[in-house]
Amino acid sequence: MNSIISNNQELALDQREELLRTLKARFEKNKNRHPELEWTNIVAKLEANIQKLWSLYEMERTGGEPDVIGYDKNTGEYIFYDCAAESPKGRRSICYDREALESRKEHKPANNALDMAAAMGIEILTEEQYRELQKLGNFDSKTSSWIKTPAEIRKLGGAIYADFRYGQIFVYHNGADSYYAVRGFRGSLKV
Repeated sequence: MNSIISNNQELALDQREELLRTLKARFEKNKNRHPELEWTNIVAKLEANIQKLWSLYEMERTGGEPDVIGYDKNTGEYIFYDCAAESPKGRRSICYDREALESRKEHKPANNALDMAAAMGIEILTEEQYRELQKLGNFDSKTSSWIKTPAEIRKLGGAIYADFRYGQIFVYHNGADSYYAVRGFRGSLKV
C-alpha cells in the first residue's frame, strides 16, 4: 500500500479504494470471524466514517491486517481487530508507554505502544479482547503483543503482554521499558 498520507488524515481516493478492496477480500476469506455479518453494511459504515478509514489504513500499513470480528448491538458499531498471524511488523521493538520510553537512559526504542495506538486512532487490545481474538485462530505463535496493562501493575513499573504457545494463551509481565524485536501490539477499532 502507498504510505503517503495527507496532514489532515484523509486518504486519497485511490488509497481508499485499495483499502476497501483489501478489507473486502480479507472479510470474504475469513468468514469464520464474522459469520452473521454482511460486507455491504460494513462498507456503508466505513464510507460514512472517513477518519476511521484512515485508522484502518494505518493498521494495514503497519502490518496489522485488520478484519471485522464482531458487531456491538448497543452502539451499532462494527469491531475491527488486527488479525495478522504474528504481531504487526511495523509496530515491533517498542516499549509499553511514554513514561517507560523516557525512563530508558540508553538504547531507547523508536516508539511506544500506547502513543502509536493513539496516533493511529485505535485502542490497544485488553487481555479479554486478546483472548477473544485467539478464539478466531492462532495468533502470536512466534511473536508477542503488549496488552492493556492494569494501573496497579503499571504503577509498579511493569506491563503485560501475551502470546500463544503450546496450544495455550499466556499472559506475562515485563518491565514497561523493555522491548524486543518480536513484540509489538495489536489494536482494535469500532466503526
